[in-house]
Amino acid sequence: MRARAIMIQGTGSDVGKSLLVAALARAFTRRGLRVRPFKPQNMSNNAAVTPDGGEIGRAQALQARAARVAPSVHMNPVLLKPQSDIGSQVVVQGRVIGNAKAREYQAMKPKLLGAVLESFERLASEADLVLVEGAGSASEVNLRSADIANMGFARAAGVPVVVVGDIDRGGVIASLVGTQAVIDPADNAMIVGFIVNRFRGDPSLFDDGMKMVAQRTGWQSLGLVPFFDDAHRLPAEDALGLSRTNAGGNGRLRIVVLAFPRVANFDDFDPLRLEKNVDLVFLRPGEPIPGDAALVILPGSKATIADLAALRSAGWDVDLKSHIRRGGHVLGICGGYQMLGRRISDPDGIEGPAGSVEGLGLLEVDTVLAGDKVLVETTGETIQDSVPFKGYEMHIGRTTGSLRPLLRLANGEHDGAANDSGTIAGCYIHGLLADDRQRQHWLRRIGIDGSALDYEADVDATLDRLADHIEKYLDCDRLLELAREPKFRTSD
Repeated sequence: MRARAIMIQGTGSDVGKSLLVAALARAFTRRGLRVRPFKPQNMSNNAAVTPDGGEIGRAQALQARAARVAPSVHMNPVLLKPQSDIGSQVVVQGRVIGNAKAREYQAMKPKLLGAVLESFERLASEADLVLVEGAGSASEVNLRSADIANMGFARAAGVPVVVVGDIDRGGVIASLVGTQAVIDPADNAMIVGFIVNRFRGDPSLFDDGMKMVAQRTGWQSLGLVPFFDDAHRLPAEDALGLSRTNAGGNGRLRIVVLAFPRVANFDDFDPLRLEKNVDLVFLRPGEPIPGDAALVILPGSKATIADLAALRSAGWDVDLKSHIRRGGHVLGICGGYQMLGRRISDPDGIEGPAGSVEGLGLLEVDTVLAGDKVLVETTGETIQDSVPFKGYEMHIGRTTGSLRPLLRLANGEHDGAANDSGTIAGCYIHGLLADDRQRQHWLRRIGIDGSALDYEADVDATLDRLADHIEKYLDCDRLLELAREPKFRTSD
């Protein structure tokens, strides 16, 4: 039997499409179906390395986990990684093909549809059900002519669509009815139902609202989904999902993450949110580093030199010096590690205008942004304490000069650097703090008693609870009935 497929589109960004797909992936996998997640085009600087050495959006890696399969580059064949307000790095089937400004990318999209359909067919060949996630809003009719992410893909592949609206942000009736009003009639014909997500309160109070949407659009209602309280235990897809801090509380030590304008892979720090003795704070430019911070983290960046300039403009360089004088700890990951060094050079203009800038000078290393992008899963241990770790590298650039490397990789190479006292350190390894052994190691260094949290088990258990939640409130049987066999180019 050939695979069936159904597509989840939204009335806007951050309406919960990614978590709905993850929930459905786990729910249908538990029914014995071979499920594969698929997102034709994603825009995110939160990326994951696949076993075959490519990169995809972190949300698709979580969805693959929900489906209990290894992530593949074909689950997210086009990934845009913003480097500025108007331009992005373009990744196709896991590999960087170049950079493009927004208008240039619009011209590229029709050529990328072939790669999108190829990846979709490859996934479908090994699945019973493909759950497709749209991007942004289904009603962006100004971009419809070259669309490959929403209705453009749905029409090309013959995949039925369910539209999701977020009642928590308000105006959900207008969002759903308005979507139907502005899209092309042929696109509307692809829509088979709608879901209202993130409801709070008494569901019966919105019965008339659900009926009104169904009457105005002609779409069938598939469910009103209450807010899932444990959503914060799963990685957020993009910076829109970043909360400034967790619940806080007495006896907690504060850990600060500097949320640069082009912050990348901030899911590195999700495990810290769940630690009972940690108050995790994401600072935006304009907010000073608090004087009671025990650890300040410089995260990854999609444009290291530009974000270093933003760091200085925010006055964080001055705050960091004060933090260090008070005996505070500093940790840099990837781009944050590069910033801690003496100099960063971009001779070929890979991340912006070609040039070279002084780093913060807190570690005795220098970085040159050149060479092929490193995309690899890795293991190793800390050199000083022999604490093992598992993580991944995702970076352009080579950093040299360290006389005190931080980590020893399994292949015998060294990574990262630390100062003599070990209070300032940096490395290229993402996922370091998702490893329970390393997280507890770093927490102990700053005087925090870590919990017995098994982070990976916690994520898996949360996915199960999410699937239970969705099956309770969505008509999953009807959703499965609405999925149908797509059009494949080989059968046209």
